[in-house]
Amino acid sequence: MALRLLTKGAAATAVARPALTISRPAFAAARQYATQEVDPKQKATSIIDSLPGNSIVSKTGYLTLGTGFATFLISKEVYVFNEETLVLVAAGGLLGVCLKYLREPFTNMANDHITRIKTVLNQARDDHKAAVQDRIDQVGQMKDIVDVTKALFELSRETAKLEAEAFQLKQQVAVASEIKATLDSWVRHEANVREREQKQLAAFLIEKIQKDLQDPATQQKILEQAVVDIQKLAKSS
Repeated sequence: MALRLLTKGAAATAVARPALTISRPAFAAARQYATQEVDPKQKATSIIDSLPGNSIVSKTGYLTLGTGFATFLISKEVYVFNEETLVLVAAGGLLGVCLKYLREPFTNMANDHITRIKTVLNQARDDHKAAVQDRIDQVGQMKDIVDVTKALFELSRETAKLEAEAFQLKQQVAVASEIKATLDSWVRHEANVREREQKQLAAFLIEKIQKDLQDPATQQKILEQAVVDIQKLAKSS
């Protein structure tokens, strides 16, 4: 008797635990299933479809074999049908109902998750393909980089040559300007020296003439020469 009470307590606990852990969707589905009126034909069809087998004959055979085997076990008292069996059947039925009504939401959720992951992976693959294609296009645009580099090198070399020639001409112009400035300074110096010598010569001549004019003999000669010139003019007129 004590063993049976313990067994009943364990069975009651086993039944109570799934009931506590069932989520709200499962409880609502079970409640809807309990309150929903099911057509007997549809119910029989669903029961037959749940049996293993591919045809109605094989399913009926499995059902007959299972019923006969259970009857044999009960008749030989190998298995005793008691309240524990009812608890087991009730727990199995509840579990079957929960699995039936929770399988579709969980399947949909899993499919949505798989679809979302596939979408992310496809998007990542498309982005990667686009990035690779952009890189290929960029590299394709740089296929003439060798010719462009050669042209730029020739241009830079020509530019350096022209800069060297311009620098040389600039130096020549600077030297010519310096030479011209030196020659101009020499010409100015010679002109100043010549002008100074001419002034000195003119001053010397003027001073000498003034001294000669102050000499009486010279004055007499000049007077006589003037008289002779006047007489010549008078005779000629």
